[in-house]
Amino acid sequence: MSEHRRKFLVVADQSEECRTALYFAAKRAQATDCGLALLAVIEPSNFDHWIGVSETMRREAEEGATELLESLAEDAEAVMGERPELILREDEQRAAMASLIEEDPTISILVLGAAESGEGPGPLVSALARGRGLTGTRPIPITVVPGGLSREAIDALT
Repeated sequence: MSEHRRKFLVVADQSEECRTALYFAAKRAQATDCGLALLAVIEPSNFDHWIGVSETMRREAEEGATELLESLAEDAEAVMGERPELILREDEQRAAMASLIEEDPTISILVLGAAESGEGPGPLVSALARGRGLTGTRPIPITVVPGGLSREAIDALT
C-alpha cells in the first residue's frame, strides 16, 4: 500500500455493526483504490493502586484487541485482496481516534456502524449526533453505516 494513498478508517470493536461498517469500508476502498486502516483502542484501567491487577488487565485487553484486529483484517482482506493497516492505541476511544486522524493525513474518511438494536446507535455515533468532534481539528467526512444493512445492500451501494 502506498504511503500517500487515501485511507478509510474503521474503529474496531466486537459489535456486529462494526463488521457491517468494515464490509462497507472494504468495498468502498476496493472500488476507489483506497487503503483501509483498523483502529482498536484499549481504554486505560482504573486500577492504578493495584499495579499487578492493572498490568494483567492491560495485557489481557491488548491480547483481546490484537485478536480482534487480526479477525477483522482477515475479513477485510477477503474483500479487498490486501491486508489493512492495523493500529492499536491505549487511550480514551475518541481521543485515540482524533489523535490518529491528526497524525495521519492519508486518513480521509471515518466509517462508523450504527447499532440496529434499541440500545442506541453506539457511543461514537451518539457523540457525533451531539455535535462533539470525533476527528480533532482536522475535519474529515464521516460515513455512518446502518447496522442492519445486508451485504447485498452494501454491494449494491458500493
